[in-house]
Amino acid sequence: MATVAETHQEENAAPPVRRPTGISRRSRWVRRAPLLPALIFTIVITQVPFLITMGISSLQWNPQKPGDKSFLGLGDYTSFVGFDNYKTVFTDERLRSAVINTITLTVGTVAISLLLGLGLAVLLDRKFPGRGLARTLLIAPFLIMPVASALLWKHALYNPTYGLFNGTINAVWKLFGADHGPTIDFVSSYPMPSVIAALVWQWTPFMMLILLAGLQAQPTDILEAARVDGAGGVKIFRYITLPHMRQYIELSTLLGAIYIVQQFDAVFSITQGGPGSATTNLPYEIYLTTFSKLEYGEASAAGVVTVIGTIVVATFALRVVSSLFREEHS
Repeated sequence: MATVAETHQEENAAPPVRRPTGISRRSRWVRRAPLLPALIFTIVITQVPFLITMGISSLQWNPQKPGDKSFLGLGDYTSFVGFDNYKTVFTDERLRSAVINTITLTVGTVAISLLLGLGLAVLLDRKFPGRGLARTLLIAPFLIMPVASALLWKHALYNPTYGLFNGTINAVWKLFGADHGPTIDFVSSYPMPSVIAALVWQWTPFMMLILLAGLQAQPTDILEAARVDGAGGVKIFRYITLPHMRQYIELSTLLGAIYIVQQFDAVFSITQGGPGSATTNLPYEIYLTTFSKLEYGEASAAGVVTVIGTIVVATFALRVVSSLFREEHS
């Protein structure tokens, strides 16, 4: 009976009264108004060019063979071809090779930079004399302009005549009585590893900074409790630190993948896409299609595919990293 009475009282109870928040819709829009110029500016500089690029990708447009139709006053194109340029992108052998090179370059650079950055972040998270100086020196490569960094690796390190690597190899050979050591042309013999090494050198500090922020945000009481319970350094890192670093690793992977997919400076400065097309990635192939072949429609289609591919790669990378951590928790 008591249960029936309680149920009856609940049914007759008055609906909850929604308390006024004190902020009207007009007030909320007034508060948001200062952000509108930034929002409009972001849309104008990001979405409008992308829409124009999508429009150009549907055209047969070569300035050496101008047609009689104007596209927004930017130039004359021959005809509307729909998705034919996208078919060319997916069937052209050079573009397929560029896609594979882009994936190799991105995955290799991000994975190695992430591992090295994590190791350096763990090192810098400990107190030792000169830690501030070491941190500043380790960050320095990321502050160098990308083109300057690529030229530094090409001429000061990789050059077979006066480069540091061949000079070191020759010096070591002479220590064992040889007249001279082997001369290695790193750029010609190992083009893709050469580009990846230069990018890893520049992007490792970026990963290190994000991961170091994550390490320094760990709750110290939990670490102390684990040590009191007898947990060693390896177990603390595997079961406490690594799960805590999940968001930071995801962020590093996402940002690194987005930036490396767009990499142009290192490929152009070190190998110029060669030998042959061994290091030609999508941005460099788009550059060649635009300024050498002058096929604006085809280059725009490749650009749209690159943007969509970047989104897919970033989403896939995030899902993989998240699934790994979910398995670790389960």
